[in-house]
Amino acid sequence: MDISVPTRPPAPSPGRLRSAFARALPPSAPPSLRRLRVAVALLFGLDGFVFGSWAARVPDVSAATGAGHTALGVALLCLSLGALACMQVTGALCARLGTGRLAALAGVAASVSAVLPGLAGTVPALCAGLFLFGAVTGAVNVAANSVGVEVEARAGRPLLSGLHAAFSGGGLVGALVGGLASAVMGVAPHLAAVAVVGLVAMAWAGPVLVRGDAPRPLPTADPLAPDTGGAPGPRPTGVLVLLGAVAGATAYGEGALSDWGALHLREQLAAAPALAAAGYAGFSSAMAAGRLAGGRLVLALGERQLLVGGSLLAAAGALTAVTTTSLPVALAGFVVVGLGLANVFPLAIARAGALGGPSGVALSTTVGYTGLLGGPPVIGFLAEHAGLPAALGTVALMAVLAAVLVLGIEGEQVRRPVLPWRGRTYPVLFGRRPVAVVLRPVGVVLRPAAARVNVGACSYVRDLQLLEVG
Repeated sequence: MDISVPTRPPAPSPGRLRSAFARALPPSAPPSLRRLRVAVALLFGLDGFVFGSWAARVPDVSAATGAGHTALGVALLCLSLGALACMQVTGALCARLGTGRLAALAGVAASVSAVLPGLAGTVPALCAGLFLFGAVTGAVNVAANSVGVEVEARAGRPLLSGLHAAFSGGGLVGALVGGLASAVMGVAPHLAAVAVVGLVAMAWAGPVLVRGDAPRPLPTADPLAPDTGGAPGPRPTGVLVLLGAVAGATAYGEGALSDWGALHLREQLAAAPALAAAGYAGFSSAMAAGRLAGGRLVLALGERQLLVGGSLLAAAGALTAVTTTSLPVALAGFVVVGLGLANVFPLAIARAGALGGPSGVALSTTVGYTGLLGGPPVIGFLAEHAGLPAALGTVALMAVLAAVLVLGIEGEQVRRPVLPWRGRTYPVLFGRRPVAVVLRPVGVVLRPAAARVNVGACSYVRDLQLLEVG
């Protein structure tokens, strides 16, 4: 009789674990590109809906916990720290498990965590709840942007601005519903209803996102990345950080208006709760409209002109909103800020993804969301000492900084092939398209300053890489 002694199998590698996980899923056909786009757009919309719902109830949460400007700023800082701590980890997990799978899990977690701020009765409890809420929000942002860049690459045309329009549309709906809910129900029941809506949405979108990862080979190569003969090339770290800084300087305004805009309208202009929520709603609707037209605006104006012009337009709108004593004028200023900032963040992140793949998205998103999530606590500290209007005035300064950084990046640093779009071409960022004569001398003056920023960026990235997994 042949008796064989069983041997211990070798430990599976991460690639084998991922393959086993994929085989364990029920066999199904991969979704069509259109169906996948709808699922990703729904994920972006859910993220905006959850965040807009929270933004509309910030004054109520502040009153319920007895948090002043400084205490609320500390609580919002906890939200920022949770998100930033999770973003680099999410980028690494996307490479191991698949962006679709992680995006589906993050969407479910974001829906569940939406109830946490409403359950807080003290400032410490609010800080803990916002830390967890921020962590899952950061995971959703990285995963959704990574899936969006992949969908854009498969489609061969600019789509990320349109996907971000779903985020703005979700924020608009969340803010409007939150403003109405503030008059009829408490924070906890409202946010619990938001969680239920999110789980219902992910029940459809989650399986589609998971199936979108199924047919992808391991490792997944970026179809738009330059040919390196199969050898991994170095990431253009400095450019990725500068693109993230451009996104972050404008995302600062989005975060500031989402968390402090309603409070500004209530305290400074005596707006009713519903009208105060309408400020963020107008801002979000303007961003959604601008992003829906983002692809055509890029073709008509070029990326450089759209980024610089939008940043300067947002700066003008922010100054108008914080210096006026008229409520309609302030609301109009919020709308102008939304139109100006609409395409800056998605264009910068899309370019980072084209240059660096998923790791480039994670790096630039981390830098960019430093502005989105770090803006609200900074506004809180400034409001305590200089007043809320002066604190919100920094939104204009950061928008001007974004224009400075765009003008300072050399065209040779961002070499990318054009993308076909309906027989036309999608112009490369900072490519050969002529810059308006009025912007040319400004760029000559500002490029040395951007070069100094590039040197410091490398040191910042070395610190960020300590958070990477694997």
